[in-house]
Parts: sequence; structure tokens; C-alpha cells
Amino acid sequence: MVSTRIAASRANRCLSGDTPSITVEFAKKAQDLQKIVDILASRLGNGSIKRQQTLDQDTWNAVTAAAVEIVDGAHLKRRIEAGDHLRVKLGLDPTKPDIHLGHTVPLRALQRYQAHGHQAILIIGDWTARIGDPSGQNVTRPQLTKQEVEEAAKTYLDQAWKILEKGKTEVRFQSEWFDKMRLEEVVQLTSRYTVARMLAREDFAKRMKENRPVSLHETLYPLLQAFDSVAVRSDLELGGTDQTFNLLVGRDIQEAYGQPAQDIQTMPLLEGLDGVQKMSKSLENYIGIDEPPSVMYRKAMAVPDNLILRYLELVTDAGPDQIAGERQALAKGQNPREVKQRLAERIVQQFHPDAPAESYRESGGKFRSAEPETVSLRAGERTIAELFLEAGLVGSKSEARRLAGQRGLTLNDQVVNGTDDKVTPADGWVLRRGNHRIARLSVS
Repeated sequence: MVSTRIAASRANRCLSGDTPSITVEFAKKAQDLQKIVDILASRLGNGSIKRQQTLDQDTWNAVTAAAVEIVDGAHLKRRIEAGDHLRVKLGLDPTKPDIHLGHTVPLRALQRYQAHGHQAILIIGDWTARIGDPSGQNVTRPQLTKQEVEEAAKTYLDQAWKILEKGKTEVRFQSEWFDKMRLEEVVQLTSRYTVARMLAREDFAKRMKENRPVSLHETLYPLLQAFDSVAVRSDLELGGTDQTFNLLVGRDIQEAYGQPAQDIQTMPLLEGLDGVQKMSKSLENYIGIDEPPSVMYRKAMAVPDNLILRYLELVTDAGPDQIAGERQALAKGQNPREVKQRLAERIVQQFHPDAPAESYRESGGKFRSAEPETVSLRAGERTIAELFLEAGLVGSKSEARRLAGQRGLTLNDQVVNGTDDKVTPADGWVLRRGNHRIARLSVS
């Protein structure tokens, strides 16, 4: 069969007198047919473009969902629309052994980029954790030992795989490059940023105005985090809004080392169960993603009513239509407790998909009261810190000391004031951490 384009070409020659063997009538029909084909091709092409534009916009909306600020947003969007394969970085400091829902906000953002074909890079800050992030702090954080950081890091990755796809995640430890960095290289790094710019950051400036000390080692923190971006050649770095200064320093340091500046995307800070402070283990206002289902459900039911929709948006898999439905239910006067029960159910099922509902709530949705969990221990003397650690109520002895300092631990209904005191536990002793974690000892 002769193609329409060949037929149209012959038709043009026929009408110009070049091929008298083809009738004029056939030539006209061939030309009309080609016009139709061109119109259809144009429409199909435009449709394909529109579909691609819709696809690009859907991808952009998905990966930037809930973002507070993007620098440089236009540049990042062009790269995504061009189909570039981005190296997307998120750093976590293992200062405590557990990941809580607040940590999952940027982790979920990283997972969305991973789901759309980009390379997720998880940096374990085994060096910056020893310094302590000064972001948002009005006092110098206590420095952690290498051992304390290693203890906390042990469970971080296992918990991270509840959100990220393990086989597609590039995991890097800062010690890969900082352990072998020479003093000369440290001096070179510090020379790339000025003291004036460093002290202009809000938390440092506030402390200086209030005559509070700013330790020199704290000024290293943003530079070390920034060098991570150089080490892994980051295209995009994610972080909370309290990380904005550190992320921007990363852009400057990359350019100083001859690399293109990474784009940055900041995510909201999740308020804790007190409804005021950001979620934090040190404030005991958190929901840990590795906590037992009953504890997780009970804590989720303590989320303030005005934060129900925010939690749905930031820490659950609920889609826009489902969130809109819950917003409408609240607007129409449905009891917030009922909406909160559905929120709590979502949170538990995300992290404990195999947990039967009856194990953490009553049939009507009411949470189960905290009951002591029986914990078997060997007989013998040990410190109170070791006792709470063996009972599974703390992740480390340093955490036990911190909680005791906040009057957050009790032993047989007596507040624990010192964790270095030695005790010999007996059957029936009751250990409590806060309002949600209780253990009854069975000693053998």
C-alpha cells in the first residue's frame, strides 16, 4: 500500500503537470487524506504533550507535598520535568535510639522521591551527632561519646526501612570521609565560610544578644553537614525548617568545592503531643515508630484536636480526598474523638500492619489502658539505669539518666532521682516510664 505522504507527493506533482498518469481526482483525494492525517497527528501529538505535562505536574505535586520552602524551586522543577535522575540527601543524627513520627516527615519526603525514580541517600551523622545540632537551641547541647552514638545508630536503619525501600537506598556514614580527613583539610573547609556569616544565624545571634555562650565546636556543625553534600554530590537536600541555615551552607560549600549548588527542600516541624513544642524524645511528647501497637495507639489518641488534620497530612498515607473527607467530618460537627480513632488506627497499621486490632484497642475504638508488661530478668544486683535498660523501657543508660533528670522514671511508684544507685530487683517490682510504658518484673 502506498503511504498517504507518498500519495500526497505524487498528487502535488500531478497537479503541477509532472505525472499526468495519475488522475486529478485521485490527486485531490490524496491531498485531502493527507490533511486529515496531519490534523490527527497534530492532535495526538498535542494530547501526548498534555499527558506528559500532567504527568510532570503530578510528579512535582507528589515529591513536594507539604514542603514549606524550596530553593531553587524553578531549577528543581525544570530538572524533574527534564527527567533528570537526582541524588536526594537526608541526614539523621542518631542521638537517641528511636525514630519518632517527627523524624518521619522528611523521611516520607525522601521516600516520595525514591518512589519516583530518584536516588535516596540516607546520611547517618555519626560525627555531627557527637557535636549536637545547635539549630533552635538557646544553650550548647551536651556532647555525646562515640559509644553513645553507636548505640543509638544500631536501631536507626532497621526503623528507617519501615519507610524507605532498603534495596534502593544509598546509606552513608559520615565517618567514611571525616575519619580520614587531615587537619589541613579541616582548615581548608573552615576557610570556605566566614565567622560573621556563621554568627548571623538566628540561634547564634540570639544567644550572643542574651550573653549566652556559643562554643567554637558548634560552628563546625553546619560545615560538617555541608561537606556531606560535597562527599555524596547531592543534587537536593531535605530537612526540617529548623535546618534551613545548614542546608543553605551546603549550597555555598558545594560551589566552593567546584560542584553545582544543591537545591533544598524544607519540611514542617511536627508538633508533639503537648501541641506546642516540636516532637522530641527529650520532651517526652513523642510517638516512636517502633513502640508497641497499644502504646502507639494510646499516644495517638492524645493528639490535640486542632492537630488531627496536620498529623493526617504529615505522617500518614492518607490521600488528599481522604484528608478532605476528615476535614469535612470535623466541619460538620463529628466528634473529634471518632476522627482521632481513625487517625490512631492509620498510624498503628502503617508501622504494625500485622497487629490485630483487639491487641491495642477495644471494639468501639477506645484505647486499652496501660497494663504492666511482664518482663523476665535474672537475679542479681545492677544499677537502676541497667535495670530500666534490661526491662526495655529505655534504649540506653544515658537515656535513663536523662529521663531520671526529668523525673520521668519511677520504681515501685517512687520517682527515680539517680540511676547509678545499685539495687537487687525482686518479683513484682513495677517500673514505669512516663504515662504509657510500664513493666512488672519476674525475677529468676
